[in-house]
Amino acid sequence: MLFPKRPAFALFFCAVLVSGSAAAQRGEYAARATAMLDSLYTYYSVPGTRLLRENYPDDGAYKATYLAGESAANEFSYLWPFSGTLSAVAALVETEGWERFGPLLDSVVLPGLREYADDRRRPFAYASYIRSAPASDRFYDDNIWLGIDFADLYAATRQRRFLDEAERIWLFVASGTDDRLGGGIYWCEQKKGSKNTCSNAPGAVLALKLYLATGREEYLEQGRALYEWTRKRLLDRSDDLYFDNISLKGAVNKAKFSYNSGQMIQAGALLHRITGKKRYLAEAQQTAAACLTHFFRPVHKPGGGSVRILRRDKIWFDAVMLRGFIELSREDGRQTGLDAFRQTLDHAWTSSRDCRGLLADWSGRGREGRKWLHPPSAIWPRCSPGWRMSPNNRLVES
Repeated sequence: MLFPKRPAFALFFCAVLVSGSAAAQRGEYAARATAMLDSLYTYYSVPGTRLLRENYPDDGAYKATYLAGESAANEFSYLWPFSGTLSAVAALVETEGWERFGPLLDSVVLPGLREYADDRRRPFAYASYIRSAPASDRFYDDNIWLGIDFADLYAATRQRRFLDEAERIWLFVASGTDDRLGGGIYWCEQKKGSKNTCSNAPGAVLALKLYLATGREEYLEQGRALYEWTRKRLLDRSDDLYFDNISLKGAVNKAKFSYNSGQMIQAGALLHRITGKKRYLAEAQQTAAACLTHFFRPVHKPGGGSVRILRRDKIWFDAVMLRGFIELSREDGRQTGLDAFRQTLDHAWTSSRDCRGLLADWSGRGREGRKWLHPPSAIWPRCSPGWRMSPNNRLVES
């Protein structure tokens, strides 16, 4: 599967904020995230809407390559790239507070997200494209990412509406399981040809977060079952990383993406927190060590020494992998890998942005090319056309 480049830098800064950086670093990363959001709304917003374009520059010819079938050139982004705004703002609410970022969530992000809400089919879910267009496919993983964000928002704010939405999404996720291949969640509701790590690993994370929020045992059992199924079917036992998917015929797609292994790290850390069983912590630590070897590379510093930075260019995948390292750090008290993520951020900030403040990849090779939306956002869009801050600290249309 091919993925376009993406300016996902701001979500990465948000995740690092959650990691417990020192106060000075937190302030610096928050400022960088602010700048990225400013650039996002300047270049990706669609005037008169709360929606975003998928690419900048937008030549009208781009077609997404990450769907389950053919895609058309569309005016607005698909759900998956748009959902990055919810992820980033949820992280900022967690770290910087509701008063500062709640208005952005309620006045811009959630109204935009509602454009993808599909209540014409049951169970309810978010579709891959806006509801005013012809019906589009509904992906289990797209909805799981949203469910995790809503669960995190509930944990940060205790606002019941966020938990209700996470549980409503879970009903759709649970509908994507059956006994074929011994369990597991499909990737796409309309095209049930494979069961993917990107559905099952974060599905386990969502179920476990719902257990922590509600205490309902069925969530714990479902989360544990998804974790065990993914280990059984998609773990590469030669290196402790995870393959991408398994077809219903049993053929394994052996591609390895950072977010898949990262979500299994997070699920293992959560299971350790809930059950106290050291086995889950050990498995998370083993996969974390494998990620540091496989997804990072050493870079020599001027004057001697070296640092490790991410070697690939799928920035959103790497931001999700970071969630696993943060969860693991909370369980074992170590900073395993977190310095390497910070070093990657610092390298990219100084070396890889274009003249508009956008980022194509970690290396800077695609600095002047087309840049994918996924995912943006972080803080107040101070200078974005069409929006301004009102005297009472709310985001309003200019």
